[in-house]
Amino acid sequence: MVETMTTTGMPVAQDPTALGRGRRWTLLVTVGTGLLLITLDNSILYTALPTLTRELNASWSESLWIINAYPLVMTGLLLGAGTLGDRLGHRRMFLAGLIVFGLASFMAATAPTPEVLIAARGLLAVGAAAMMPATLALIRVSFTDERERNIAISVWGSLSVVGGALGPIVGGALLEHFAWGSIFLVNVPVVLVAAVVGVAVAPTDDPHPDVRWDFISSVQALVTLVGLTVLIKEVAKAERDGTLLAAAALTTVVAWWVFVRRQRRLPFPLLDLTIFRNAAFASGVLAATIAMFAMGGLQLATTQRFQLVAGFTPLESGMLVAAIALGSLPSSLLGGMFLHVIGLRVLIGGGLGVGAAGVAWTIVSLQHGLLWLLGGLLVTGFGLGAAMSVASTAIIGNAPAKRAGMASSVEEVSYEFGSLAAVALLGSLLTTVYTLTVRLPEGAPPEAARSMTDALTAEGTGPEVLDAAFRAFGNSYFVVMVVCAGVLAVGSVVTTVLLRHYGPGSQSSAYGSAH
Repeated sequence: MVETMTTTGMPVAQDPTALGRGRRWTLLVTVGTGLLLITLDNSILYTALPTLTRELNASWSESLWIINAYPLVMTGLLLGAGTLGDRLGHRRMFLAGLIVFGLASFMAATAPTPEVLIAARGLLAVGAAAMMPATLALIRVSFTDERERNIAISVWGSLSVVGGALGPIVGGALLEHFAWGSIFLVNVPVVLVAAVVGVAVAPTDDPHPDVRWDFISSVQALVTLVGLTVLIKEVAKAERDGTLLAAAALTTVVAWWVFVRRQRRLPFPLLDLTIFRNAAFASGVLAATIAMFAMGGLQLATTQRFQLVAGFTPLESGMLVAAIALGSLPSSLLGGMFLHVIGLRVLIGGGLGVGAAGVAWTIVSLQHGLLWLLGGLLVTGFGLGAAMSVASTAIIGNAPAKRAGMASSVEEVSYEFGSLAAVALLGSLLTTVYTLTVRLPEGAPPEAARSMTDALTAEGTGPEVLDAAFRAFGNSYFVVMVVCAGVLAVGSVVTTVLLRHYGPGSQSSAYGSAH
């Protein structure tokens, strides 16, 4: 295989066995289906959370871990999985990940306790971590034309947005007619079809045996993320455990320091830290993380508020937050198609800015009714779709083909860490602000002060108690929305500065300048 340079300085493999046009786009549909399952399972529990909490008799902390186990384990394994894919071949990783994902889905659907479900969600994450870098890496090595590849990656990015937004709808629709286990069981037939088609259309593995996979680095990355997640959750609590807080902070700092030190000494690091010197790559990572943080926070908080306070069904609340996906579809597709005309700076920095304005609109709309709220969510989605569609291009387009798996892993770690941080921080913040601001009348059940869910299920809860709980949860929702808007606004400013040389007509990828 030889490499030539495109007009943007991007190396493109000239492979005589390259896939035909029809097979390339069939491959895109296949890996897109895998990606859709992965992102769907990240958000499908948002609308199902009240039902799961009730049916499994789970505490609020266990409920958050049921959600968090999936992105936490996946994020910790993604870097290692991408490098392992570079070594063994991305076709093998994709198909193996599909099998594990299907088996874990069946285990989750039949879980009898919160603990078993948390373990099943962790196993789901193992399958997802194997699959996810392979989906983008297969696109990277199969689409050799840069313009066509940009479109394919924008479709890939759109599916990330759509999957995340469809999760609450699919979860709500299934719960309307079936038991809660159906939200996991639905994955199994899709996995079977994707595996059969994947065997037929995925390109022959092109492994790089000289790339080394370092298990110790993977463990260090996972320990760092576990420590950081516990630290975030503990900081956001109203009543903090000082010992646990100190232990989590120490674990995070030490594990990260050891990880970075090891990467600098390895000939084939799990994460090549020098690649972050490229402004486009760094901005893509930042945009993906911030966009998913905001989207995850909006979906979690909005579905909880309208189910617990407004009495919406899971399906109704899921359809409400689907407005984010509806707004993101046109901008995410058009962003990839016209990246070469518009430039990264406008699409990423401007997209995050529009997203911040949309969240601000949503906050104001709380006083004006549901239609105003929908308008704010649509604008938010439009901005985030533009940023996310080209964030993937900025990341994958600034790495050599030989390290496509590593670049794909970094891209997906960005998305998953954004979701993870949203649940860990904003999920805990919902409860913390509620606890600090609730003012219960005399004689109210004491458990009603712990969370909105407890207030609804506690014995002796009357209209006055519910009214106080609704007001407190409204405060929680407001704070979460302000945090989302603020993070998006800061991200817009930072990425606009980083991408000051990536305006209209500039290079959409700058691999040559980064190396």
